[in-house]
Amino acid sequence: MDLLALLGIGVLTGLTTVVFGFGGGFVAVPVVLWTDRALGPDALRVATATSAAVMVVNAGFATAVTPRPVLAALRGSRTLIALLAAGGALGALAARYAPAGPVRWAFVAYVALTLADLLLRPGFLRPHARADDEAGTGLPAVLRAPIGAVAAFLGVGGSVMTVPAMRRAGHTMRTATALANPLTLALALPAAAVSLLGSAGPAGGSLAGTVDPRAAGALLLGALPVIAVLRRRPPRIGDRVHAWAYATLLAAAIAAMLVPGTA
Repeated sequence: MDLLALLGIGVLTGLTTVVFGFGGGFVAVPVVLWTDRALGPDALRVATATSAAVMVVNAGFATAVTPRPVLAALRGSRTLIALLAAGGALGALAARYAPAGPVRWAFVAYVALTLADLLLRPGFLRPHARADDEAGTGLPAVLRAPIGAVAAFLGVGGSVMTVPAMRRAGHTMRTATALANPLTLALALPAAAVSLLGSAGPAGGSLAGTVDPRAAGALLLGALPVIAVLRRRPPRIGDRVHAWAYATLLAAAIAAMLVPGTA
């Protein structure tokens, strides 16, 4: 995949960061997996590590330009953030040693189960009516570290679980996706650190740890301007349409991982 194509995908990751709170993980993993397919079994490990690095920058920048009143909903969430970070580090460590095949199918299963939950269980497509300042995060304490671990292990960021949880707690999609960025940053930062310090393997000359800097740089070059523009002028999307679009993007991520040639 040439630089121009990676830049174009980077634009898409910027869009998903702002509109869906993904930080780019769902888009980055299939793309980097395809880009680095010549690495064979190491390609998925590199894809998840590179995704974590991209998410750190995307989610960090998106958080920095998010209005302070929106971020105020996370006050008192230090324990939540610490548990997500601890889980992120553990998940990244596990990903370094896991075989590629099971991780790939775990990615598909994880997203597919989430999609089924969104469509079949009430509270996401039509959330409970509750004021945002009273809604909280909706994340049970017992799930916080596991969310970080699973998200970092698969390179997808935590938004696939944090957005639905905050949605069911009563937040609008716009607020839930905005709050997903600082939570994604909390788990992606230690995951990226573990990846950058990891063994580069046989392709060490072109990697930083297990991160592909060329792919990460191209994706970020496309993403960051989009994040800056959309945070200043967020798109006007109806709440229910926004929720359905989120579910549709999960379906697209599953399809991308099932395309022949990404194995």
